[in-house]
Amino acid sequence: MKAEVVSMKADKLDMEAIRRGGDILKQGGLVAFPTETVYGLGGSGLCSEAVRKIYEAKGRPSDNPLILHISKREELDAIAARIPETAEKLMDAFWPGPMTLIFEKTKAVPYETTGGLDTVAVRMPSHEGARQLIESAGVPVAAPSANTSGRPSPTTAEHVKEDLWGRIDMIIDGGLVGIGVESTIIDVTEETPTILRPGHI
Repeated sequence: MKAEVVSMKADKLDMEAIRRGGDILKQGGLVAFPTETVYGLGGSGLCSEAVRKIYEAKGRPSDNPLILHISKREELDAIAARIPETAEKLMDAFWPGPMTLIFEKTKAVPYETTGGLDTVAVRMPSHEGARQLIESAGVPVAAPSANTSGRPSPTTAEHVKEDLWGRIDMIIDGGLVGIGVESTIIDVTEETPTILRPGHI
């Protein structure tokens, strides 16, 4: 499989290429794309087959949960069974941005995405191109870092090519990402929020 590579800048998005990327995601394919943290390897987070492809491409254990990326707050209702007040406050302060929140999942989210857990990790990226791609896909996009497991997180499209060439359908080259470290992960399913992974925030 030879990936289509398209280049665009954050201030000059190629909306036609983003639409093609959205179509690939709708059809169960994989698209690597820049976020404000690192490059993500995107697949439909509600499609078990697409999620299996992500694990296979990365060589990642299938019990390691994936983060679902959304383009707007309203999309959270379909995947989070309960949204605590604490989560609302964190979203008001840090979304869109490099913060991932853990919620109790709805039945819409397959266990393949959550690594068999009853909780789901969700984030809304601040990168405009990433949000446009997710909106074009029309589904929450599961997107771990676009590298093979154990390798450094990719901050350029070249890093993605080195690791995943021949395994995915499209690479959106948006240049060097701004942050270079993953999002902070906070579990909001309990009364006291717990930081599970320190990140940029």
